[in-house]
Amino acid sequence: MRVTVEAIGAAGDGIARDEAGHPLFIPFALPGETVQAEPGPVRGEGRAASLAAVETPSPDRVEPPCPHFGTCGGCAVQHWAPPAVAAWKAARVSEALSRGGFPGIAVEPAVPSPPNSRRRADFAIRRRQDGIVIGFHARGSAEPFDMAVCFVIDPRLLALVGPLRVMLARLPALKRSGSAMVNLLDSGPDLWLRTDAPLTPTDRTRLAAFAAENGIPRIAWSREGTRDTPEIAAQSGPVQASLSGVAVVPAPGAFLQATPQGEAAIAAAVLAGLPRRMPGKPRLIELHAGLGTLTFPLASKGRVDAFEGAPEAAAALHTAAGRAGAKVKATRRDLARQPLLPPELNGAAALVLDPPFSGAAEQAAILARSTVPRVIYVSCNPAALARDLVPFARAPGWRVESAVAVDQFLWSAQVEAVVTLARGP
Repeated sequence: MRVTVEAIGAAGDGIARDEAGHPLFIPFALPGETVQAEPGPVRGEGRAASLAAVETPSPDRVEPPCPHFGTCGGCAVQHWAPPAVAAWKAARVSEALSRGGFPGIAVEPAVPSPPNSRRRADFAIRRRQDGIVIGFHARGSAEPFDMAVCFVIDPRLLALVGPLRVMLARLPALKRSGSAMVNLLDSGPDLWLRTDAPLTPTDRTRLAAFAAENGIPRIAWSREGTRDTPEIAAQSGPVQASLSGVAVVPAPGAFLQATPQGEAAIAAAVLAGLPRRMPGKPRLIELHAGLGTLTFPLASKGRVDAFEGAPEAAAALHTAAGRAGAKVKATRRDLARQPLLPPELNGAAALVLDPPFSGAAEQAAILARSTVPRVIYVSCNPAALARDLVPFARAPGWRVESAVAVDQFLWSAQVEAVVTLARGP
């Protein structure tokens, strides 16, 4: 089918129309291109399609740097020039604002994190007859492909793939499948290994030797497919991450912003969203505080009441804040089941909301009708952002003062946004 691509969809696929006007979702096609596409199965209101040939290429089409592009499920737009990607991601934030009831707000193009800067990786592992396969999931598949290079993750994470492959081949605890989640901390790589069989004493010895040989201070382990709290299988030294100069001890697999550059950009946008004038000892509220990525920058501006639902993260934040003498009160609270109510928000100069991917619909509705003068919403999901903005658009007096797009997921379809909502004209 010969079609012209009209736009790029939320997943990074080109969108065209078939003869009946229904959408065709075509991976690796770009806006303005005339392409040959092979229609496939139903997908939503349209159909998935495969790209057979590009007849008229876009001037923004570039050669993807990675030989795995197209096979790997991680990157969606390596074939698109960076300025075009930055503009598209900013447009996605602007569109979310419009759908949320705040149209016509300009968003500057998102500045991407540089290549090889991602400090988190979750590798899938399979034992096959010809050896161990370790890498990211293949595009559209639950199965991994054998990873050789990556232009997204930090080279120190990629350097672990080869040694992991060798070690896992001799690990009886890996029968058929597992995974390895690695955070690159200030203390070095922090590995959380999940296998489909329990560790034997010999396995633990091998893991300790592997950690020593590869500069890994801690290896945690849990059973694949369970929600068991990971146990420490090997530890040779302290584990810590520095967040705005404060040493924090994360739990295995703890959430960190994907790149240091992305973390810095988000923190800067949050601080820029605070009121220019605040009382002498302002009270700031932070919801979904995590380990303190934004808590400690906020503490330089006022007293922070930080709320976090994950017990390990809340405990790590509380301990780190106490040791650093930061003006932070860390409270463990399941904000999905127990959002903050209007009386608890009284007296706050500003509130920072950084929810998980699903957003914070109930909390947003409460904030919109509260007396909080300013809400800074940090979002990693434009769809959830649009939904959560609706109560603010319907309530009197709210406006979007600023919106910043942050691209720390290089070549993916993901984009972060920092949106400052304020009351008044």
